[in-house]
Amino acid sequence: MNPIASQFTSIEQVTDQYLNKKQVNSLGKTSDISFEDILRQQQSLAVSENSELKFSKHAASRLESRNISLSAEQSARLESGVVQAEAKGIQESLVLVDSLAFIVNVPNKTVVTAMDQTETQNNVFTNIDGAVIM
Repeated sequence: MNPIASQFTSIEQVTDQYLNKKQVNSLGKTSDISFEDILRQQQSLAVSENSELKFSKHAASRLESRNISLSAEQSARLESGVVQAEAKGIQESLVLVDSLAFIVNVPNKTVVTAMDQTETQNNVFTNIDGAVIM
């Protein structure tokens, strides 16, 4: 007895089973978001992660004890100053924003200390290799 003949009652069943299989789309569901949009989004995330400025524990306590608070605009200018210092190859930078002075470790993007104009009366800053005035 033929094994195929015992499983199917007609030629149409054989045809449906073996010849007309549904084609599966290997790409899956397509999205409305283009590759370019995804790439730009990922690049902007990478840039924002790399440009995020950190404050050391010492700097944070100095800001608090000296009642120094940065506005969003001042914070953006400070970050811009760090980017400029990095572009010039500065390792330890003095960044002046309005009447505030920040010592920044540029490779680590970390503010080491902060002071306002009343504490910079001597105008002497040591252990820096560059300054950025914003």
